[in-house]
Amino acid sequence: MKIAVDIDDTLNIIDRVGRAGAYIERKNLDFHLASEFSNKFVEVYDWEMPDVLEFIHDGGIVAFTDAPARKGAKEALTKWREEGHEVVILTSRQENWFVNPEKVARDWLEKRHIPYDEIVAEIPYPEKGKYCKEHGIPILVDDEPDACLAAQALGVRAVLAVGKHNIHRAKEVRYGGANWKQIDAAVRHILAFID
Repeated sequence: MKIAVDIDDTLNIIDRVGRAGAYIERKNLDFHLASEFSNKFVEVYDWEMPDVLEFIHDGGIVAFTDAPARKGAKEALTKWREEGHEVVILTSRQENWFVNPEKVARDWLEKRHIPYDEIVAEIPYPEKGKYCKEHGIPILVDDEPDACLAAQALGVRAVLAVGKHNIHRAKEVRYGGANWKQIDAAVRHILAFID
């Protein structure tokens, strides 16, 4: 069985406030905290996308490359692959941020010994369900509620990786988990009905 898994805020923990805040302070920029728990850099401070891209290209990419893995993620994906499931890393990471988003993702996964079968980048989160449907992937694990809801609408079973940025919408998605033990349990529950 194929299982699609997002990276950012699903497999890892991105410190947007700390990383961007240090950059803003170092550059003596006049930006202020706007949304402490947002999972989008452009919403964390009162800046615009060109400012965010400048931050990313001036070393801010380390927020992604140095992000720690969420506890239990490696173990869950390892078990899935040992059981014969195919893990497809499905990320929205774009070329204009990462130059080579597949390589950046691969380096991060391999450095943390997180197993996978394939990496697919530059899939906007609203399109992840469509991608899964078109490629025979019946399960999507993602932290973006709208990605999960769009997937569910297409018959793809979605599991929401719940965090501070999306907990207020967690009940909108049928399956979810606040940690990888719960995410794994939700995936296994779905697999029991698919197999």
